[in-house]
Parts: sequence; C-alpha cells; structure tokens
Amino acid sequence: MERQIMRLPERKRGSRGANKSKSNQVTNIIFLFLVFLLVLLCLLPMLNVAATSLSSELAIINRQVYFWPVQIDLEAYKNVFNDASMMHSLRLTAILTVVSATFSMLMTILCAYPLSQKTFVGRGLFNTIIIITMYFNPGMIPNYLHIKRLGLLDNFWVMVLPVGISVFNMIILKSFFQSIPQSLRESAEIDGASHWTILTRIYIPLSKPALATLTLFYAVGRWNGFEDARLYISSRNLYPIQFKLYQIINNLAAAESSMEGVAVKIAKEGMKTASIMFATIPILLVYPWLQKYFVTGVTVGSNKG
Repeated sequence: MERQIMRLPERKRGSRGANKSKSNQVTNIIFLFLVFLLVLLCLLPMLNVAATSLSSELAIINRQVYFWPVQIDLEAYKNVFNDASMMHSLRLTAILTVVSATFSMLMTILCAYPLSQKTFVGRGLFNTIIIITMYFNPGMIPNYLHIKRLGLLDNFWVMVLPVGISVFNMIILKSFFQSIPQSLRESAEIDGASHWTILTRIYIPLSKPALATLTLFYAVGRWNGFEDARLYISSRNLYPIQFKLYQIINNLAAAESSMEGVAVKIAKEGMKTASIMFATIPILLVYPWLQKYFVTGVTVGSNKG
C-alpha cells in the first residue's frame, strides 16, 4: 500500500507534464499557422508583381496573371534596361546608398560611444535633447527653408546630410556599447589607450553584429527613400530609382484621365512591374549576407536601457 501511495504523486506529475507538452504543441501549431499566413500576405503581392513583369501584354489585358507568369515575355525588362535614365538612377542610388549608410554609421558611432560612457559629463542632458528630436519635428516648410538657406537645394548632399543619423538606431547602438564589460575599457585606460583607440580596437570589433544590422537599416531606408528627392531635387540627373518609380506611377495615373487611359495603364502594367522588380531585387540580394546578424545585433542591444 505504501508503495502505491508513493507512486500516486508521480503519476499526477507525469499527467501534468503530458498535458503541458500537448498545450505547448497546440500553441506552437497556432503560432506557426499565423506566421505562415503572415508570410503569405507578404509574399503573394511580390509574386504577383514578378509574374506580371514576366507576362505578355495580352495576358495582362485579359487579367490572366496571378502568381505565375503567363506567356512569358521579357520585353518589359528589355525596355527597362535600354532606358538610360533608369540605369543612371540605379547607379546614382547605389552610390547614394553607400555614401549615406557610411556617413550615417559614422555619425551614429560617434554619438553613441560618448553617451554610453558613465563618466561623460552632461550625458543625461544630451540624451534628453537628442530624444526630443525623435518626437518633435519642425515641419515641412521650416525644413525646406532651412535647407534652402544652407544651399543644399538640388544637391546630392541634400539626400545625405539631413538624414545623417537616426535617434532610434543611435539608442540601439548605445545600449549595445553599454553591454560591453567596463573592465575591458578600464584595462585599456590603464595601459594608456585613448578614447579613439578604445573605440576602434575594442568597441567596434565587439559590435560587428549591431553595426552590420544598423548599416542595413540605413541602407534599406536610403534605397527606398524618395520623399526628400521629391521635395528638394529638380535636376533629372539626381533622381534616385525610387523617385523614378514614383514618376512612372504618376504618369500612368495621368494617362487614365484620357480616352484610352485604362488601355494605356494595362498595356504599361508590365513596364511598371518590371521597373519595380528592377529597383527591388538589388537590395533584396543584400539581406542573405547580413541576415545572421539581425537577431544578435538588435536583441543584445535591447538588453540594457
């Protein structure tokens, strides 16, 4: 009897563990199903654009294209690659993205490092001032007048300097720097290392995941940006690729007001979707190279405030 009594609690614990594991399995299945739906919502529009760009005009006009090309036709891509202005905008955007991301990362590092040091006098005040700029914006007209006074209108650097630093990205990097053991910095100081040596020899090598992640954030933001070009750029030779796409969509919308507007829009749908793929594929190719840094770079930087 005593042995049977002693076994009862073990059976109860075993049944509770089994119920818990079943509950976890159900939760995981529901979670995976929701993630699958989210992936479909993100992937299906992209598949439709890609299929439309590879389909013939007749198939597009007859609305036969959904998620797979119908009557494959590469004429739209030939027109895009033969368009000198599109190729120029692509080269300009690639250069702009590299320059802007490099400059932004330099500014972010130089701002995050001193603010991560407890010995920095006035750190709290500077933190507050910088965070205020994250929530309050002077507005479009004051920004335009300010940029005009600086002589940056219709200038390459108007798409680099005003967006030189993101407060959100700076806070992430500052938190990452704060997670680095202070003993490393103190040991370097004892050996006579300067702040510049500490930054370049200790902080930056240990922060590669965060730096790679933030660099990609800056690069993607610059590649997809066109609002500043729309407001401040008037020379066609300074149009980035996304602004060219914006113009294509506007031109198609204007064509709809004519007698043959709908036909023109459908006929040029392949050209529009090919242009979208032309502008999207280059930045998509960068993700696989830096994807492994995402989780490490962002989550580690969020451990400390």
